[in-house]
Amino acid sequence: MKYTCFFILSLFFDNFIFSQVYLFTSEENGKVVENRILIDNDYFVQTSFLSNPPKFIKTIGGFYTKEGELIKVDLEFNSNFSNDSIKSITINNQNRWVKISRPKKLLQGKWLMAGRVTSDGERRRDLTRSRKTMKFLIDGYFQWIAFDTSSFRFSGSGGGEYETIDGKYKEKISYFSRDNNRVGIELIFDYKLKGFDWYHKGLSSKGDPFHEIWTRRISQD
Repeated sequence: MKYTCFFILSLFFDNFIFSQVYLFTSEENGKVVENRILIDNDYFVQTSFLSNPPKFIKTIGGFYTKEGELIKVDLEFNSNFSNDSIKSITINNQNRWVKISRPKKLLQGKWLMAGRVTSDGERRRDLTRSRKTMKFLIDGYFQWIAFDTSSFRFSGSGGGEYETIDGKYKEKISYFSRDNNRVGIELIFDYKLKGFDWYHKGLSSKGDPFHEIWTRRISQD
């Protein structure tokens, strides 16, 4: 009975620790770098950025396995790949992580851009292709990443905080690889869930209208 209870508690704490949002800081050229980690039961994302003045530095992410205290990540994307060619990492600095998770919200999980709604109807993407756009939402934080798992080409990323209220989805941008000036912008969208699909409608950070379809990512394809 004693060992059974210990095993159950171990499973509980493993899931508790590794399905959260964390932060640790480092220093670069005399400035404090924020390193935000989004992690669920099988996927890890770490993004480094400055808040004042805002500056995107780097993002990496992929599916992981846990071996003892080590987290081994097979990267799907690395925004600095053209410089360092890194495709996998091993992490052992969890003692520096500070949990910043907020209460869980609707839409939590990993989503792939699946298509758009146009005047002619829905236009769907082939989700098995290597070029992907993924959005990762967990505990009040979000990040989207555009990447290619075959070539490791990185096309952009942005992230921050999100809320869902009465059919509205709200984002506040904390970092944006394509334009640091977009940091601090708040965007509000209409959303609707249909099965595994999330219909996302509104204006982009540039003010362009769109109506996107995202679908839950339930495998490594």
